[in-house]
Amino acid sequence: MFTHFNAHGAPDDTRLIVSPIGADADLRHALQDLQLGRYHAARDLLRMTGHNWRLRTSRSQLLAAGASEPGVFKLWRDEEPTNPDAAMMWARVLTRAALDAYRRGKSADVMGRATQLAAHACQRASELLPACPVPWVDKLQLAQLPIPSHLLDPDARTRPKPWDALPPAAGGLDHGMYHRGPWPLLIEANRRHPGNREGYHRMRQYFQTVCGSGAAMDFSCWMVLSEPPSPELWMLPVYALVDKFRVEHGEDGAAGRDSFWQTANAGGHAVRAYDGWFAAIPPDEYPWVSMSDLSHLAHALVAYGATEMAAEVLRAMGPYVTAQPWMDVNTVQGRYTNWQDWFLTARASTLRRWSST
Repeated sequence: MFTHFNAHGAPDDTRLIVSPIGADADLRHALQDLQLGRYHAARDLLRMTGHNWRLRTSRSQLLAAGASEPGVFKLWRDEEPTNPDAAMMWARVLTRAALDAYRRGKSADVMGRATQLAAHACQRASELLPACPVPWVDKLQLAQLPIPSHLLDPDARTRPKPWDALPPAAGGLDHGMYHRGPWPLLIEANRRHPGNREGYHRMRQYFQTVCGSGAAMDFSCWMVLSEPPSPELWMLPVYALVDKFRVEHGEDGAAGRDSFWQTANAGGHAVRAYDGWFAAIPPDEYPWVSMSDLSHLAHALVAYGATEMAAEVLRAMGPYVTAQPWMDVNTVQGRYTNWQDWFLTARASTLRRWSST
């Protein structure tokens, strides 16, 4: 069991765990071990995960994000230099370090060095386990940085143009998407794991960071014009809507913000994500579903007014939630002093209404 219910059949409103891990007990144990400076549980977890690329990608992302001291992965890599899991995790943390250097405004030399270290680690991880999509996902994340594309593209010398001058058609992805970007990296990740969730979200983030929210929405909608390669990708427009909301209704964009989520466009994306992705998930697989995806979908459905669907998603979440998108939307709309109060109120109201279903 990973949730508690009250007499009305709804999760206990007083029990809230803000965590991206959800009910994945094995992942939680590995993270606790990492926070004590030990990597053995993470090593065992990744060995057990094996070539389940979906779970390997998500678990490695959360391991890298949740470790209090990234140096533990360097220790593992140094002690087991030919272990592909150790190499992958070292690439993960170096990628995060390069992004952090950029966000903190470090000098071009510092950022360049950090990026080169991350790119080299990605290449090493890919050499040790060529079938793994994660190093290519990391490179997609690094592509957001203002660096020459050849640093991340092993085939740069054989291309007629840099990747940022190539349309999707160059990689066989021409379905009306015209924005240029690191398509060769997405193609490599997709070749190893078709529809890799994080890979496509990194591409969305690239467009959001480099081109703006309009391009990110274009990409997200383009991906779901026809059946996406993975059901999880129905969520891409839902994330893009949150970014669009932040941009359009931030400090000086109060007009229209209360009705943003009630439009047919916003609601349609949420309902399609529910029908195309969530509705088909067996309940016994909920512990391994992205808690971020569940939180974003629950918010979009609650905000649109599709409360019966929202209730099903909230039940799947149990006592867990991620801060986003609830925190940022709460801040922009000025609903509550604490976003958790807003979430608890919305959850209690929604589940109480559908407690008999």
